[in-house]
Amino acid sequence: MAGITNAEFAMKLIPYGFDTVTIGGYNTDNESIDACERIIARGRKEFNYPKDEIYNVIENEVNTIKDNFDVSVSANLRGSTPDPLIEISKIPNLDIIEINCHCRQEELVEAGCGQAMLLRADLEDYIKEVVKRSQSQVSMKMRANVEGVDNLEIAKLAEDCGVDYLHIDAMKKGVRDADFDLIKQISENANIFIIGNNSINSIAQAEKMLKAGANGISIARAAIGGKLNFDLNEIRI
Repeated sequence: MAGITNAEFAMKLIPYGFDTVTIGGYNTDNESIDACERIIARGRKEFNYPKDEIYNVIENEVNTIKDNFDVSVSANLRGSTPDPLIEISKIPNLDIIEINCHCRQEELVEAGCGQAMLLRADLEDYIKEVVKRSQSQVSMKMRANVEGVDNLEIAKLAEDCGVDYLHIDAMKKGVRDADFDLIKQISENANIFIIGNNSINSIAQAEKMLKAGANGISIARAAIGGKLNFDLNEIRI
């Protein structure tokens, strides 16, 4: 969650049963940084740092978590080009970099970042370059059901490019719940580790996501207060 999920926030949630935490999203190039400045100007919370500081910022956040908890740490990264993400993957204790194909703020979309990545003609080349040169594992977070995007095609592309984790925000316009049918479709037609996200606010919802075919789950809005009303260790499937 942009402007919220940093080391301090993540460490409040880890005791509820998380084995991996994702910090960010962070902006990695001039295009995403400039877009984020406009987002902040209209009052939205965001993390935004000068390009020459972002490596050290993320490294400090990662080390703070690692010094206190034995968990994997992922950094969600926005960027119109692969090179800044690859550079950040060199952070010694960073386990995963996550390609942000998810954010829908108009400013980021106009800059070719966030969910706009899903419509880029060079998306395959971008992902392959990150996977080939990354010194950490690679996740890709996609927003589901973006107009003009074939969800299954993107999932198969991520798989073919060697992405380790496909993190799916399974939202669907007009539906006040996760698109579990989409998770099922992708799990049955692609061989990639799926992290299911959206509307997980209880043990029952977490179990429903896993039964739909997700290999893992992620939680955002239900944890926005820095705590959960349930323990992930209670999940049974």
